[in-house]
Amino acid sequence: MEDNSTRTSAPLVTAYVDPSCPFAWITSRWLMEVAKMRPLALRFEVMSLAVINEHRDLEPWYREFNDRAWGPARVCVAAAAQHGPAALARLYPALGRWIHDAGDKDFDTVVPLALAEAGLPADLADVAHRSDVDPRMRASTARAQQLVGEDLGTPTVVVDDVAFFGPVLTSIPRGEEAVRVFDGARLLAGCRAFSELKRARSDGLTFA
Repeated sequence: MEDNSTRTSAPLVTAYVDPSCPFAWITSRWLMEVAKMRPLALRFEVMSLAVINEHRDLEPWYREFNDRAWGPARVCVAAAAQHGPAALARLYPALGRWIHDAGDKDFDTVVPLALAEAGLPADLADVAHRSDVDPRMRASTARAQQLVGEDLGTPTVVVDDVAFFGPVLTSIPRGEEAVRVFDGARLLAGCRAFSELKRARSDGLTFA
């Protein structure tokens, strides 16, 4: 993915994502699609589902998901801390392609593959099983929650100084539709009176 962070004329778009979250992956790919159509200064930060749900009473399957989500998120945080935002802009899409597009949930295998694809040191994979980056991950998660509310999660998108949760998408808008969704989400989020727009999700997710 092209790193557009140096385009001063483009709106700054920050996507707070968790690499394990399929909805965050779809939203991120929608934003990357928008970036093909118009200038965006798109960057990523980590909003950890494991942190958000750490002390919540969850169904067993979702507790297992959150417990496993620590690893990839930690690696993303460490990559950004040690090698800068551009490293995360390479690593997060690489992880997404393995975890979601390829459907490989063996994180101990996927993380090294994604690091190699992103051109990052292989020893970053060790961070997945360490807690020393957790304070930094908690801080980035807290920043996102301060923008949209503690009861919300990933994906959270910030366009310049306007933040909103979502949009939660089940497939990736393409071309002009992607731009229309972006403009609509930005317009609604810019209205201080606007709180929520929601409907039942369709069956299944489409990553293609």
